[in-house]
Amino acid sequence: MNYNKAEFLASYGISSQLPEADRPEISFSGRSNVGKSSIINKLCNRKNLARVSATPGKTATINFYSVDGCYFVDLPGYGYAKVSNADRQRWDELINSYFAAKHRCTLLVQLLDCRHAPSADDLQMLKYLHYHDIPFVVALTKADKLKKSQLAATQAEFEALCRPYGCQAVVLTSAENGYGVPALQALLEEAASAGTDGE
Repeated sequence: MNYNKAEFLASYGISSQLPEADRPEISFSGRSNVGKSSIINKLCNRKNLARVSATPGKTATINFYSVDGCYFVDLPGYGYAKVSNADRQRWDELINSYFAAKHRCTLLVQLLDCRHAPSADDLQMLKYLHYHDIPFVVALTKADKLKKSQLAATQAEFEALCRPYGCQAVVLTSAENGYGVPALQALLEEAASAGTDGE
């Protein structure tokens, strides 16, 4: 996959706007402040492809990026307390409609902050993915904040935690220094290739 062939396509706020599912789609899910935009930018070696919001919880749209014959899909962040009930309901409807579409989501990248245990919202998302049989890997963000001596133990801890939910792989990553990004890219390419073959 040529990550240099990446461009912002559109933002969709209601499910009826979503484009046809006609190519592999790599989706990104996580808490509002976990760094989804930053990791998408790092994967594509761009600084401003995905806009990093200064206000967590502000992105209530599904953002599509075209990446060399694939879609990268940035799902709206969850778990931000200041979001109204109406916004939360719209978020639920948007997410459910996204996953309900046929051929949608070749692979989902669930982002978790490696420095903290998963929140109640994170665990709810893992249960959702497992229940709906959505293929996913976990990208642990902010690996640059750990000491080198902590890396292996942290990865093993999250692997044990995520395995019961059907997680296919756990990768420690850092959008700051690029740690683990090639390993994550390899997983995405494998999924996209399998998604293309399966059409």
